[in-house]
Amino acid sequence: MKKFINDPNLVVDEMVEGYVDAHKDKVRALSEARVVVRKDAPVNGKVGIVTGGGSGHKPAFIGYVGKGMVDAVAAGEIFTSPPAIAFYHSFKAADGGKGVACLYGNYAGDVMNVDMAVEMAEDDGITVKQVIANDDVPSAPKGDEDKRRGVAGEILMWKIGSAMAEKGGSLDEVIGAAQRAIDNTRSMGVGLSPCIIPAVGKPNFTLGENEMEVGIGHHGEPGIKKMEIKTADEVAGMMLDIILPDLPFEKGNDVCLLMSGLGSTPLLELYIVYRKVSMLLAEKGINVYRAYVDNYFTSLEMAGVTLTLMRLDEQLKQLLDVPADAVHFKQF
Repeated sequence: MKKFINDPNLVVDEMVEGYVDAHKDKVRALSEARVVVRKDAPVNGKVGIVTGGGSGHKPAFIGYVGKGMVDAVAAGEIFTSPPAIAFYHSFKAADGGKGVACLYGNYAGDVMNVDMAVEMAEDDGITVKQVIANDDVPSAPKGDEDKRRGVAGEILMWKIGSAMAEKGGSLDEVIGAAQRAIDNTRSMGVGLSPCIIPAVGKPNFTLGENEMEVGIGHHGEPGIKKMEIKTADEVAGMMLDIILPDLPFEKGNDVCLLMSGLGSTPLLELYIVYRKVSMLLAEKGINVYRAYVDNYFTSLEMAGVTLTLMRLDEQLKQLLDVPADAVHFKQF
């Protein structure tokens, strides 16, 4: 294992400390729990936006704290849910008097700890409502969408919900917009190599030299199947063949396209895959209204790519275009 770390058991705390120090013009840390907060939070009269999850996905989750995006993030250990107390302090830090929207991924530990934190917040008179992302198509069959994982589509859910909050929407309006976003979002990932959790010191799964995992999860969860590595164009077509019929996406649709590397995939390769995805969508009469290509939701040093599509209506377009100024998500 070759990593720039000190104590493997302190990587998250030291990462948060360095991150907050580097970006202290935008964020601050709470002393009560491992929580990163927008510097001016709580913003009076605005619905608070909270998320959280295990670390190891940088820039998710703390990279999306900022104006027009998330107000507070509870940070867990590597690939581990934050404790309920961290979500609770996130709710308190984000509450500006109009309630809090907790927008997060569909993982059992997160769901359990958020539910407990909501009860704690309610005892303090803070209203918290939830939207749970389930955009990962390969993780459960159609008809069992409630069992699907949340992956990179969470970013678009945060963007839309946060934009509604920034525009002065009520808690119900924010929840409605975030739910509309994730209901219209589908994702899938393809992995080329595993990652190494620092405290474990060895790969968390195995792939052969010429193998790739189709439908892989952000923690190395298995996907649909292992198969021989395909070309970038073949991977683009395969991902669209799985994603498009699931909603379905159809001719005449406008979409937001988000393509994220998983940690070790160069931008050069991401743009090669994006090129073919864009061409195939155009051939099907689907218009890319806005595209994001970068490392948005990673898995330590895993090699691979996640493709996310969100079908847009006029309200989602307007909210997508609202400015945002988080450290790792800037839109003006």
